[in-house]
Amino acid sequence: MRPVKIASTGAHLPGEPLSNADLERLCGPLPPDILEGIQVQTRHWMVDPETGEHRETNSEMATAAGRQALERAGVDASEVDLLIISTASPDFPLPPMATLVQDALGLRRCTSLEVRSGCAGAVEALDIARSYIERGSHSTALVIGSEAISPLLVPVFQDVEPEKIRMRDRIGLYTFGDGAGAILLQAADPSETRGVIAASSACVGGGQKPGMQIVGGGTHMSLRRQFAAKRPVDLRVDVSASATQTPAVIAEALTDLLEAGGLQASDVAACILPEGNAGYLTDELAEAGIDMTHWDGLAGRVMENLSEVGATGSAAVPLALDHAWATGRLSPGDLVMLLAIETSKWKFAGMILPWTVAA
Repeated sequence: MRPVKIASTGAHLPGEPLSNADLERLCGPLPPDILEGIQVQTRHWMVDPETGEHRETNSEMATAAGRQALERAGVDASEVDLLIISTASPDFPLPPMATLVQDALGLRRCTSLEVRSGCAGAVEALDIARSYIERGSHSTALVIGSEAISPLLVPVFQDVEPEKIRMRDRIGLYTFGDGAGAILLQAADPSETRGVIAASSACVGGGQKPGMQIVGGGTHMSLRRQFAAKRPVDLRVDVSASATQTPAVIAEALTDLLEAGGLQASDVAACILPEGNAGYLTDELAEAGIDMTHWDGLAGRVMENLSEVGATGSAAVPLALDHAWATGRLSPGDLVMLLAIETSKWKFAGMILPWTVAA
């Protein structure tokens, strides 16, 4: 099998940063301890928070991130023969958003796939892309994670007095952001790189209630009943379950991934895990009574940018990876672990591979 390499990354964040002070004016404050737990300082929304109008679409964000990845690598869009998008918030149910991005990039023909998922989706898409390249059927894959969550957030506070907004609804407003991140994969010569060393993914929430749901716009009940609801499309987050169950999912994901690669945590130079401050996570894992061996081995190597962009679903891992590269925290040859945790139905997806992009 041919090995794959990361040729470049790209990112796109819509609009100007929206601060916690901005949100306090729009929807009221959060208690300091809750705000500290969320850890988000700024986020970007594709929706104008003042008017509720969309300034761009999800597919446009994805296209912008993809174009940046191509430009950085000096690769023409016509060379892309595989395009995979991950999102939980597409422009339309059909056609797949991947085909809209394909059009925007000017590609008449390419293999175009879409993964419908949240945080874990981009790494799942990356695993699919590398299998196409490894088997020799494709050579250049553009993988994009893109999410537009603000259209579900603005109706919570629009035309509502801040003091009338429930605290549990405010938490979501402060937590989430929009954005897109792209990763460009190419076939490589075996002398260049080892390629993907390990990958692992699973849904470990069998028999459990979802930790996050977007309800509405689907086929779970008649459209007439959906339109009669206070919010025809509603984002529902079980904050308590997310806090208590996420550490266990992280521990299981980390163990599975390292075992798949026959590695120790200390072998990894960088862990891209967009779940917040690593010290905060350490406390949560310890309180959950989880074996800390692998986690302790990653001390000082966890990289994320949650405080700057918020929780961005499918975009989280590629945005954090792009941030780590752009800030000079990755060097060619570094073993990079990508680890995505998704609370929708308690999923994870991970990958370990060498970093192959020059500074």
